[in-house]
Parts: sequence; structure tokens; C-alpha cells
Amino acid sequence: DDARTQAQRIREEQQKAARRQRTIAISLLVVGLLVLGGVVAWILSNQPEPPPDFAEIEDPLGSVSAPATANDEGGIPVGQEGVAGDATAGDGAVEVVVYADYMCPICGMFEEINRPTLDELRENGEIVVEYRPVSILDRTSQGSQFSTRAATAAGFVADQAPEQFVAFNTAMFANQPEEGTEGLSDEQIADLAREAGVDEAVAAQIADGSYLEGDASFSPWVAAATEEATRAFPEGFGTPTILVDGENLSDLEVDWRIEGALAGAIEAARG
Repeated sequence: DDARTQAQRIREEQQKAARRQRTIAISLLVVGLLVLGGVVAWILSNQPEPPPDFAEIEDPLGSVSAPATANDEGGIPVGQEGVAGDATAGDGAVEVVVYADYMCPICGMFEEINRPTLDELRENGEIVVEYRPVSILDRTSQGSQFSTRAATAAGFVADQAPEQFVAFNTAMFANQPEEGTEGLSDEQIADLAREAGVDEAVAAQIADGSYLEGDASFSPWVAAATEEATRAFPEGFGTPTILVDGENLSDLEVDWRIEGALAGAIEAARG
């Protein structure tokens, strides 16, 4: 009898221990799920909002607020004085339009090869350079929407610090992240703006992300300009796309990678 009683007690203690272990395991699982859910929610809440879709809008650029220095085509013209929005140039100046995505490595190559030529010709009053930042590579930046953020920051600098826009554009390409990465953070973009001479009050709004928020944000403008660009080239739009006096370099069979090719196309346009 004593042995049976002791065995029964042992079984009951084992059953209680098993129930405790199950309870602990379930509690840990629930806590783990709650923590995981919180982490996921935090990650999602800290991702930038996706840009608006203008595919069904008849006049995308006409429905958004643009930088004060931008034109109706979604471009930021820069003339002889090097100031965004000022297209002052010499007689017979040729317009050079540059569509670019700040994540696009080929755009970085174009900038490296041809920026000195464009700067020289612009400063001499021979051309007006119209920068058209677009965002077609958000999908390659691991959810950070770097292309949209970078182009929005460019529009913001053009609006708030037009004299520093060219230097900021140059700095963005000189520090271009690799395609497929998260790209630069807002803080890093703000540091480049500071290096370009942008006022601290403007740079601070880039650093804290407020340049992406509210009705004053130029993120919708970037999305609208990107939509306009894709419509302008129904046969297929990619970056960089370079227009000289309205003519696409690819249609002119001009290879901008060859030294002097872009300058030759500009000279031919000047007649």
C-alpha cells in the first residue's frame, strides 16, 4: 500500500511538472510572438510611405506642388550663374536635359564622365542644363525607397537652397550607394547637403525626415515627374536619358561614354 501510494504521488508530481513546463513553454511562445509582432510593427512604421501612383492621373505634374525652381516638365534648369531655377545663358545656348536616378550606376558613370564638360559649357553660357530627377529604382533599395528620398531631397535643396543645388547633385553622385543596398540614410543625405553648403535649417529637415512629410513634401512631385517621363518615352524609359536640344542622344547614336562625344553633339546642335 505504501509503495502504491508513493508511486501515485510520484506520478502526480510528474504530471504537475509537465503541466508547469507546458504552461511555461506556451507563455514563452506568446511572449516571443508579441515581441516579434512589435518588432515587425516598428520596422513597418519606420519605413517611408510609398510614393503616390499617378498612372491614372491625366496631368500628374499639374496635380502636385513642385519646387519653386522647377519648370512645368519636372526639370530644374541651371544656367550660367549655377543657380537652380535661373536659366540665364548666352545667345544660342543649347538645352541639355538629364534624366537621372540617384541609385542608377550608369547615371553615376554619366556624371563622372560628363559633368566637367557640362559644368564648363554651362559656365561659359553655351548650354543650360536641366536636371530631371526620377525614381525608378526604389525596388532595388531593400524597402528604403532611396531613389524617391534622394530625388525628393534634391527637389527640397533646389527649392530652399538653389545656389547649392548643383554642388548637392554632384555630391550625391560622388557618394552614390551600390544598387541593391538600402542606400544612404536621411542623416547621410543631410551630411552631403551640409558639405554642399546648404544651410543647417534645411539640412536638419532632411536629417529628421520631415522633408518627406506633409503637403510641403516634394515626394509626390518626384512620383509625378517619373510618371511623366515614362509617358514621354513609350518605347521604354531608362536612366540616364540625355536630350540635347530636344533630341535623345540614343536616337542620334551618340555614345556619351566616348570622350568628346557629348560636347560634339552640343556643338552640332548649336550649328
